[in-house]
Amino acid sequence: MRMPFLALGLVLAAAPAGAQTIGSAEAKAHVGQTITVEAAVGDVHTGRSGITFLDFGGRYPNNDFTAVIFAADAAKFSNVRALAGKTVAISGPVQLYNGRAEIVLKSPDQLTAK
Repeated sequence: MRMPFLALGLVLAAAPAGAQTIGSAEAKAHVGQTITVEAAVGDVHTGRSGITFLDFGGRYPNNDFTAVIFAADAAKFSNVRALAGKTVAISGPVQLYNGRAEIVLKSPDQLTAK
């Protein structure tokens, strides 16, 4: 069931059917798999290029996992900065970037505030 999470401008949704839920430290072991990472957001920051990073398991460069929102998709994720310190679930395929596990967020239904 979907319902708006108005305070953050996000959509709450269930994890994809069959997606395994893990902690941020385990994400690297699931590269190529579609999973759900559930953890507290350690930091939210946006680079000069407009890419937003949600760091888990510490702050960059000492984090376990990152959720990435490219500038082209940023408008879909209003008030994402308010998630710092909150527990969220991030769903999607895990990939590596510079040896670090990440999930690219293209749709708000990949992000669930707990």
